[in-house]
Amino acid sequence: MNGPSFSSTAPFETHVVLNQPPPFAGRQLWTDDVALMEAVQREGAAAFAPRLAIYGGLAGNQLYQLGFDANRDRPRLRTHDAQGHRIDTVDFHPAYHQLMHAAKQHGVSGLSWHEPQPGVHVARAALSYLHHQAEAGTSCPLTMTHAAVAVLQAQPHLAEWARKAASPVYDARDVPVGDKAGLTLGMGMTEKQGGSDVRANSTRAEPIDGERYRLVGHKWFFSAPMSDGFLVLAQAPGGLTCLLMPRRLADGDRNAFHLMRLKDKLGDWSNASSEVEFCGAQAWRVGEEGRGVATIIGMVMMTRLDCMLGAAAEMRMALAQALHHARHRRTFGKPLVEHALMANVLADLALESEAATVLAMRIARAVDCAGSDPQEAALARLGTALGKYWVCKRAAAFVNEAQECLGGAGYVEESMLPRLYRQAPLNSIWEGSGNVQCLDVLRALGREPEAMQALRAELEAVADRDAGYAAALQRWASAPAPDESQARSFCERTVLLLQASLLLRARSPMAGVFVRSRLQGEHGLVFGTLPAGVDLGAMMARALPQ
Repeated sequence: MNGPSFSSTAPFETHVVLNQPPPFAGRQLWTDDVALMEAVQREGAAAFAPRLAIYGGLAGNQLYQLGFDANRDRPRLRTHDAQGHRIDTVDFHPAYHQLMHAAKQHGVSGLSWHEPQPGVHVARAALSYLHHQAEAGTSCPLTMTHAAVAVLQAQPHLAEWARKAASPVYDARDVPVGDKAGLTLGMGMTEKQGGSDVRANSTRAEPIDGERYRLVGHKWFFSAPMSDGFLVLAQAPGGLTCLLMPRRLADGDRNAFHLMRLKDKLGDWSNASSEVEFCGAQAWRVGEEGRGVATIIGMVMMTRLDCMLGAAAEMRMALAQALHHARHRRTFGKPLVEHALMANVLADLALESEAATVLAMRIARAVDCAGSDPQEAALARLGTALGKYWVCKRAAAFVNEAQECLGGAGYVEESMLPRLYRQAPLNSIWEGSGNVQCLDVLRALGREPEAMQALRAELEAVADRDAGYAAALQRWASAPAPDESQARSFCERTVLLLQASLLLRARSPMAGVFVRSRLQGEHGLVFGTLPAGVDLGAMMARALPQ
């Protein structure tokens, strides 16, 4: 008799489960990722490899499982307690707090600041990349907390805030900052009438004394509303100004703001975003009056880098899920991964993922060196905008392609891919959408000659390693300066050259295929259109060990 047999003691069994991949969890996200390990060493953070290995194991096991719980039970706003008192509290699933505790403890939001040394920003970027693969929503408050330190540490009167934000301690209690060893920070920049045009903000900052102000107005997006403090923009007598608004005042009283509602978002379900009204809330000035945008720019380089890292991490996890499935699932007599067309898709995704990773890590090194090397500072300024535009723009299509590799299984929540797909558009919107990034690139090139000099130096350093790359570089260099309508086309060509140069510099086995497919036109408009003659199996093997 052919086919599976059934036990007479289990009369209600209708079938035997066959041809299903084993669970994905239980992976080591650091040692699985050859491109990441090579990039961390190349960009000067090799000393942190043992620490990254520990977090890679944690992210691929416990944190990976916690991520499902944190997203299944979304945050809830409680505006009043049972006695009718206004409390404005957001309740999270316990998994959210466990994720935040692990991330803070291991330096995802503070390593750059509490252990300053060469390469530390690269190591912190790698930690963020690993964490984001396990759970993306918590990356929002972690990123804001990390970036805010860059601004707060320059303000002597806010030294306690800077020190505690950088601390590897997570404390979820709703108590004054003086009672905490560690804290988290949120942001409130955009208003109903302004969006990206923050100069249109109408919230007023009325001076109280010295550096203290009273806020009256609203914010349409108020991120991570259970944070201990928030950086906000408001109109002071001297113009648009950055301020730090605490959740609790020093005496323990609630500050005078109301959470109006939580945003019902496409993704990012584990994390809360809100709308808020300020009813005379106290805040401290950060920087000079009228210099609010210039002050916030100190954070933008950090937050844009994390947008790029988040998108690259989502791509990496989607690729790993697709490869894992295709290696274990059999179709038409052989493993799915052995079908030539599927192999082309998976290898193409692996190529895109590695290019995103090496770019993010290179820009992290530029950020790391920006304080001591003007050329690196110029590259960081330009590279964060270029990388955020391109990598974040590619993520949604990438994740959807990975979903197709699983078929219907990629459309159900157990696979994690629906969560990644919902999350993927966020990084392209947050901290300035695609057009904002491209215009920022043109602005930087027009106002800062050193930016173009730094970019040319980076691109020309490997011009002798590949003839196809050299030809593409020559075409780019001889093209006329773009006007605004051509900003996207220019940024696309530029960032593809930058990614190719980094793969060539790394002597990655992926470099030649990237040049052929992305620079020489041997590629279509979708993934899975790599040219003939490419060793697809070797590309997949490099992307994820069996």
